[in-house]
Amino acid sequence: MIYRELSNSDIKISAVVFGAWAIGGWMWGGTDINNAIAAIQKSFELGITTIDTAAIYGFGLSEVIISKAIEGKRDKFQIFTKCGLRWDIKKGTHYFNTIDNDGKSIDVYKYSGKESIIEECERSLKRLQTDYIDLYQIHWPDETTPIEESMDAFNILIKDGKIRAGGVSNYNIDQTQKAIKNFKISSNQIPFSMINQINDRDVIPYCSINNISVLAYSPLQGGLLTGKITTDYRFKEGDHRAGSSFFKKENIKKVNKFLNKIKYIAKEKKITLGQLIINCTIQKDGITAALVGARNSKQAEENAKACDFMLSKDEIKIIDNYLSEVKLDI
Repeated sequence: MIYRELSNSDIKISAVVFGAWAIGGWMWGGTDINNAIAAIQKSFELGITTIDTAAIYGFGLSEVIISKAIEGKRDKFQIFTKCGLRWDIKKGTHYFNTIDNDGKSIDVYKYSGKESIIEECERSLKRLQTDYIDLYQIHWPDETTPIEESMDAFNILIKDGKIRAGGVSNYNIDQTQKAIKNFKISSNQIPFSMINQINDRDVIPYCSINNISVLAYSPLQGGLLTGKITTDYRFKEGDHRAGSSFFKKENIKKVNKFLNKIKYIAKEKKITLGQLIINCTIQKDGITAALVGARNSKQAEENAKACDFMLSKDEIKIIDNYLSEVKLDI
């Protein structure tokens, strides 16, 4: 496994991070708790020490599962979680309506008021069964709360020893600039994949220049870049990918055509397409780590072994050349 420094902290993280959204079940068609625990433990066995979750993932369930999986080994892990999406109060900006794991209709709000962040932190600490969070992140920008106020909450949590570092997620350059004026943020967690490089135009370069780690989520684009998704693939009820434009039939065809052109590289190295994509992502300039989900130990093992080799510059250039031909309808 490759380990890297989280900016503006004394924390070292694994370059492949266990992304814990799917194990919460919400928007992924449910979960199997035993399989989720096994996935985390297998990841750790193979060197993945960093786990990224959020309060809203399964409405607390993901955090609870993590607490069970790491029991007795808390000091061996770096736990990242997030705040700023509330489903229990109606404050801030209404984000969307959703269905929880029990089929109940829920309204989600973006809200990052100071007292709310501190309250959410206490709840996450209890669910995670820990007295500190390694990296605490604001999940989405809240237009109703001054960013200065949100950062003030981070300063308080740092002072109280509740968090070791603070970061943001899905922030643009302007929002990030406002944040760093009031708090030395460690990271910005943003979407990035080979077929979704919109943040490479501005946010990633900005973070690199300003010593902010970039945590790339959805590097496999919800599994689309594994080569396992076909045009007749059927998603389980409640799986958010079914409504994503990336999974339109024409886009699936185009992506699979691209993957077919580069799969000989994976074959030569005796790796999977998913491992090739993850490795290419963590070698991308400006990317500190890639967040990859796993719902069972087999998937966890595949993700971890993406760091057992390194693609050459020539191989990455070949991949990029083929990638330049892909024009998706998004």
